[in-house]
Amino acid sequence: MEERRIPASEADGIIEGRNAVMEALRAGTAIDKIYLQKGETDKTLGHIASKARAAGTVVVEADRRKLDAMSRTHAHQGVIALSAVREYATVEDILRAAEAKGEAPLLVVCDELSDPHNLGAVIRTAECAGAHGVIIPKRRSAGLTAVVAKTSAGAVAHVPVARVPNLPALLRELKDRGIWVFGTAADGATSLYDADLKGPAAIVIGSEGGGMGRLVAESCDFLVSIPMRGKLNSLNASAAAAILLYEAVRQRL
Repeated sequence: MEERRIPASEADGIIEGRNAVMEALRAGTAIDKIYLQKGETDKTLGHIASKARAAGTVVVEADRRKLDAMSRTHAHQGVIALSAVREYATVEDILRAAEAKGEAPLLVVCDELSDPHNLGAVIRTAECAGAHGVIIPKRRSAGLTAVVAKTSAGAVAHVPVARVPNLPALLRELKDRGIWVFGTAADGATSLYDADLKGPAAIVIGSEGGGMGRLVAESCDFLVSIPMRGKLNSLNASAAAAILLYEAVRQRL
């Protein structure tokens, strides 16, 4: 029996067009994010937006050029949805998983990583290092899309990923629960090899361009710098995450 060829758009988790997106919402499909054409006043698009927001889905306005660039069918009708490859966990789920294993929590917090390949690589490293979960913000971040899943080499099936509306508030909550927060920063006052990562720890990885936001950085207990011996002064976000996670692994052996 001949296998059905999966359309590229379907394989990438892209749902285009008003009817297709509305049906996905009605069916309870896990949607990561919906992009609506900016300035469009069509009632159907307004209904899609309200239904999506009621379900807790992130809705983003985008200009037509962005939607045209994302589209595979060239018939998006002003709306494109990105389906999520799995449901998001909660922060409580992640902390309970650590407790069930009898281990000090080891979390990775990604501050607005917009490149899905970077987020996928971080999730893959987190799984390999035995981290208990990854936390991302709801906005200005890649989500659990097909591209992230592919880059993670299947790790999204094993590492719970939580999505929160406010990272500084989340970091304050973690600190109140006895978890030390370590932010990565080129000018950090604490050298990586002086950081104590044996106890409950959350490692914060900044965005690809600007690093951690100011409020996120101010919410950290320690700003950790990775020793640089070459002419460049920064690492790819996923490489920085790997270095900190495996220093935590080394210390916890």
